Amino acid sequence: MKIIQLKKHKNKEWEYLSEKQDLSNPLVLIFGNRFMLEEASVFEEIRGIFPDGHLVFGSTSGDITRESVDDNSITITAIEFEKSNFIIKTSNVLTSDLDSYKTGRDLIQQFPTDDLKFVFIVSEGSFINGSELTKGMSAATEENLLITGGLCGDAARFEKTVASYNENPKSGEIVAIGFYGETIEVSFSIYGGWTPFGPERIVTKSESNVLWELDNQPALDLYKKYLGDKSKDLPAAALLYPLNVKATNEKESVVRTILNINEEDNTMILAGDIAENDKVQLMMTNVDNIANASERAARQALELRENKPELALLVSCIGRKLVLDQRVEEEVEEVIEVIGKDATVAGFYSYGEIAPFHGYVSCQLHNQTMAVTLISE
Repeated sequence: MKIIQLKKHKNKEWEYLSEKQDLSNPLVLIFGNRFMLEEASVFEEIRGIFPDGHLVFGSTSGDITRESVDDNSITITAIEFEKSNFIIKTSNVLTSDLDSYKTGRDLIQQFPTDDLKFVFIVSEGSFINGSELTKGMSAATEENLLITGGLCGDAARFEKTVASYNENPKSGEIVAIGFYGETIEVSFSIYGGWTPFGPERIVTKSESNVLWELDNQPALDLYKKYLGDKSKDLPAAALLYPLNVKATNEKESVVRTILNINEEDNTMILAGDIAENDKVQLMMTNVDNIANASERAARQALELRENKPELALLVSCIGRKLVLDQRVEEEVEEVIEVIGKDATVAGFYSYGEIAPFHGYVSCQLHNQTMAVTLISE
């Protein structure tokens, strides 16, 4: 595996973060600021650097490398696989008649199954129902295929996200990269570091990702009561106080970010589905807990491996970034401390993380987690 990285800051030229070398038929992951990705010249610039590259774009709420987390930049990670190969498939939720579940199912079903080891997802994050997308992807695999990735971001604006494969980035696009080969080794883990607090409530009215009532009371009123003075900063403040959701008959609970509120209906719009009879608690955290959680995710991913990782793909949540603020690089540094200095680090802050629970295979949509995927040949 040969890997090079480049970065372009706003109004500056491309610079190499690694030693420059020629790559053959590389997978080129391009994560960065949405406005910069939408510039007309960007695609042709990168095509000029990688004429035979497979260019995968995704907008972020911050792009991640070993050196830094940046908001106003584009980071390129180009990988030449020497023993493995990959296939890329796409779908668009704005141009398809399929719902999110069928989109996920049909996208994964496009891949030849022989020797398929792993799929990495770069999905639009504005219009997709991430919960249904991951359910559909899992249904297509008979729950025996590892799928990780994330929903693209747009800083804390939540206006639109863009993604693409071998074309200018656009809205609604989902890109799936399938990896094949006998020697490729992929391990993963996730961890959040958030702590539930307050009473456990029952969802008594909901529809898809809209939460109407908890314990037969308006959900938004209850949420504001717990936030107190911080409720005046909604919806932004909601990123700091997500919900712990435990579905009926599920062993594991998921964290759900509150993306928006509807004052007129007294409802909360979540980043993933929430069902009636689910149990809900508020959550909180601090900088140290988040950093420690990233370290734990890295250790769990590393423990599952036989060989040293060559590439670490990190997908973390915009809500974690807001909590970390000026100390945002600490959670990345914790991962690097665990996996060592030899692995290339790439990734992005997202609107949702895609991965199984630790110890499982069926992928899920998570919020407020660090998802670590380690790859080697």
